[in-house]
Amino acid sequence: MTPAKARRYRVSELPLEELGPHISRRLATGERSMIAHVYLKKGAVVPKHSHDNEQITYILDGALKFWLGDDEAEEMVLRSGELLLIPSHLPHRAKALEDTVDVDIFTPPRQDWLDGTDSYLRSGGAGS
Repeated sequence: MTPAKARRYRVSELPLEELGPHISRRLATGERSMIAHVYLKKGAVVPKHSHDNEQITYILDGALKFWLGDDEAEEMVLRSGELLLIPSHLPHRAKALEDTVDVDIFTPPRQDWLDGTDSYLRSGGAGS
């Protein structure tokens, strides 16, 4: 069995995918993991959703407010240099309190992000 080859990427050269007027992303994926730079303008909303994938969100710049759980009872604000581990199937939503750049890491890769069926994220991205 031949080992897979390492791949090098320059984030700024990855295709920028515009999901709506307030959210865009660049992503790279391997066989068992995915990483994305997600760009959210102040006020952008990621609607409540959950997924089988484990997620790590790391804030590079800006701030995101999260609501976690079915009842959204747990709230927290993540700022630059902070990260959040979101376990499989935990409902969550988020709002950008500032222009924000976050890194999202998923295991396994998000198939809906790869095939464009992530309609919850393509619904405009702005909210109250």
